[in-house]
Amino acid sequence: MSCTLSAEINQYMPNTESSARGGFDHFGLDAKLMQGIQAAGFINPRPIQLDTIPAGLDGRDVLGLAQTGTGKTAAFALPLLQRIMQKPRKGPCALVLAPTRELANQIAEETRTLARFTPVKLVTIYGGVSIRNQVDQLRRRPQLVVGCPGRVLDLLQQGILRLDHIETLVIDEADHMFDMGFMPDIKKILAALPKKRQNLLFSATMPKEIRGLADDLLQTPKVVELSSSAPVETIDHALVMISEQQKRNLLEHVLRRDDCNSAIVFTRTKHRAKRLAEQLSKAGHRAVGIQGNLSQARRDQAMRGFRTRKYDILVATDIVARGIDVSGVSHVINFDVPNTPEAYTHRIGRTGRAELEGIACTFVTGSDHSWLRATERMIGSKIPRKQVEGFEAEAEPRPQRNSAPRGHTREDRPAGKRWNKWGNSSGRGRSRRGRA
Repeated sequence: MSCTLSAEINQYMPNTESSARGGFDHFGLDAKLMQGIQAAGFINPRPIQLDTIPAGLDGRDVLGLAQTGTGKTAAFALPLLQRIMQKPRKGPCALVLAPTRELANQIAEETRTLARFTPVKLVTIYGGVSIRNQVDQLRRRPQLVVGCPGRVLDLLQQGILRLDHIETLVIDEADHMFDMGFMPDIKKILAALPKKRQNLLFSATMPKEIRGLADDLLQTPKVVELSSSAPVETIDHALVMISEQQKRNLLEHVLRRDDCNSAIVFTRTKHRAKRLAEQLSKAGHRAVGIQGNLSQARRDQAMRGFRTRKYDILVATDIVARGIDVSGVSHVINFDVPNTPEAYTHRIGRTGRAELEGIACTFVTGSDHSWLRATERMIGSKIPRKQVEGFEAEAEPRPQRNSAPRGHTREDRPAGKRWNKWGNSSGRGRSRRGRA
């Protein structure tokens, strides 16, 4: 980049002139894409789309800093599809990298909706499923590839996937890519791409590692910043101080409320997610669990059931904390606090999406002191405390010199992580090759 990102990034201000014109008409998109936009139910562009779509159409590099649920997929998918329509190709000319299978599938699903009236072919590739079907689809020479870095690199190294004609690269949820340890794979993929190409980088946060990647990758980019460490204003979020033993009863109380129409319940571990989903089902709730030990087919089935309201409650680990857009989620409940402060805003961001209102409730015990202090420092304000009638309030968390958080047995601890004296994890415990 010709100048540092710190000098480039300014607080986003709405483009009132573009907003006044309304609709997607002024982007000059192909008529078949406009049909897809109507089929997707889009009426007016979201703020990030107003500023990034024109830059994408002009072939400029883009850095988008925005939380999930702000309309990022269409912001990069529409320019990709328009460029392919203007100059038809055979074989991959655009690559989109995503950190998890669920996000890759979501990006592909929305892009297919936008492209449904066009001849553009798309393939989704990720680990955890048979490679044969993906190889067959690649042989049909799709123009657009959406995938997780691990499987993309596998197919590249086998000579099945060719990237030497890629004209546009999109990296979505870049900060999550770093958290999951994908950066070595991404660098190998970058080395196989043509040096002259368009790059679009999207991230909810901007840690120094991602800033370094952006400096190396992007050339005089269009920078749009909507991101903030604080939760979006449409989310009413609060903490409930409670003992570990009362969590299950309090969860039942919240889920039985009239205003709880659809909820995601987050747990710290795979084992607890599975067990809690089973307990809720036995109690008469339409609940389903999703965590990393499930096969891809069962994960897809669970997400599909939650989207279609076959299930009202999704019990999950952080595997779905980012990037998954399910409309109408009224509540997010942190049964266990997240492993990191950053994960807090990503988790509760599953509600209050697309400018709808949502409620987020976090159960905090006496052993969660370090997480609570770090999270409030990150978001820049004190998280409201609420007391629920009939449930005795736990004392405000204070530092405790124990080896593990109260209520968590040794087998409940996240794999690959060590527990420090405050009961929080240290070490990244990274998941590799798209098997989140």
